[in-house]
Amino acid sequence: MTTIKVALAERGYDVRIEAGLLARAGEALAPLARGRAMAIVTDENLAPHLATLRASLDAAGIASHPIILPPGEGTKSWAMLAELTDQLLALGVERSDHVIALGGGVIGDLVGFACAILKRGCQFVQIPTSLLAQVDSSVGGKTAINTPAGKNLVGAFHQPALVLIDPTVLDTLPPRQVRAGYAEIVKYGLIDDADFFAWCEANGAALIAGDPEARLHAIAHAVAAKARIVAEDERETTGKRALLNLGHTFGHALEAETGFSDRLLHGEGVAAGMALAFGFSAAHGIAPQADADRVAAHLRAVGLPDGLGSAQVDADGARLVDHMAHDKKMAGGTLPFLLARGIGQTYLDRNVDLTDVATFLDAQRVPA
Repeated sequence: MTTIKVALAERGYDVRIEAGLLARAGEALAPLARGRAMAIVTDENLAPHLATLRASLDAAGIASHPIILPPGEGTKSWAMLAELTDQLLALGVERSDHVIALGGGVIGDLVGFACAILKRGCQFVQIPTSLLAQVDSSVGGKTAINTPAGKNLVGAFHQPALVLIDPTVLDTLPPRQVRAGYAEIVKYGLIDDADFFAWCEANGAALIAGDPEARLHAIAHAVAAKARIVAEDERETTGKRALLNLGHTFGHALEAETGFSDRLLHGEGVAAGMALAFGFSAAHGIAPQADADRVAAHLRAVGLPDGLGSAQVDADGARLVDHMAHDKKMAGGTLPFLLARGIGQTYLDRNVDLTDVATFLDAQRVPA
């Protein structure tokens, strides 16, 4: 087993990574259950994983109560938040109890936010079942729901008590979901680790195809990188953690334009957003064009979108910038952007002119 510690003093926790861990989760969860039943929140697509987890809990003498929600980004909503908190209250969940989030980023974000506000804060455990959740959203304590105004605009920082990652659960994911999660792995190389990006270029296709060693290496590397950044800047107060948003400002605008739907998965939006961030940087003489081309080429090679056309977004620049104007990072009318001086050299720029962004995006549109 690989154990990575997220060092946040009294809020610190372990991330445990091991093949087959889901079937042994009861052993890890017994100390947290304290003899009480545990609520498991999951979605309708995860019945086999739910059965495995419940069997493990039964073997450890832990009763469980499943709460099964609809799959998809639409579940991160006010309506589902209300439904989930009502169900947790009906189960008699106490502040010292630990609710289990079994699922991808949607379930993890929703459960984390529900636990942040339930009785002014109860505990939860992340058991991520998607690659994106395993390498990104399950670690770091960002929780949220979406609103008509935009993605993740209502939420809270609320750290889990434990994260259990079983790479073998990825074998049941559709290839598109694996590719979408892989975008968040590539991100760590582009932020500050050019050697890891080169590893991705050499091994990304094998990882997506199911190579267990490549998956285990990438997951552990990504989690360790995120744990380090989160420990340095838990609430994005110094700007260090903001680097984890590479591709997200552009990507969230693309997601908003496609209605936060399966037309464009979150990881696909991030992939296109990273390519656009490097493209914008190159167009303004900040990064070498060769680096922007290299990023786009790798994303294309693994089947991810590398811009507006491959993301199937045809909105004009002004419309996409209008989506960005609702970003939660807006401050004083200014939106900070993650740009790059090269691969592994991402930085935060607080002086980007949104008119320049709109002009750049117009130039990226595919001619009719």
